[in-house]
Amino acid sequence: MSDAETFPPPLPEDGLISRMGISILSITPDIAVGTMPVHGNTQPYGLLHGGASAVLAESLGSLAAMAHVLTIDPEGVAVGVDLSITHVRSAREGLVTGTATALHLGRSMACYEIEITDESGAKVAVSRLTCALKTRR
Repeated sequence: MSDAETFPPPLPEDGLISRMGISILSITPDIAVGTMPVHGNTQPYGLLHGGASAVLAESLGSLAAMAHVLTIDPEGVAVGVDLSITHVRSAREGLVTGTATALHLGRSMACYEIEITDESGAKVAVSRLTCALKTRR
C-alpha cells in the first residue's frame, strides 16, 4: 500500500469498530485517538463493558501499529499478539476517549499504552497492546 492509497484503509461498515460506534479521530505511528459511546456498550448493570474498553484499546493500538509498519514495509501488516487491560473506574454515560501512545516502535514489534478516559477526563482504564509486524502474504 503506498501513501497514495489512503491510510487507514477503509474500515468495513459492518466491522466491529463500526458496530461499537467507535470514531477514529487521528492516527499516526506514535499516537492514535478515538471515541466510543457508553450507550450500547454496557454490561447488565449499565456500566461500560470491560470488553468494549478492550475493543477500543486494541483498535486504536492496532491502527497506530499499522501506520508504523507501513513506514518500514509498504506490504506490512500489524497483528495484535498480547492485550492486557485494567479497569480503574466505571463509566455510565457519554463518550469515552482512548489514546494509544507508542512505547516501542521496532521492525518486528510495536507496543502501545492505551489510556481510556471519560468526558470529565477521569481515567476509566489503562491497557497495553503488543503487535507483531509482518509482511502481508
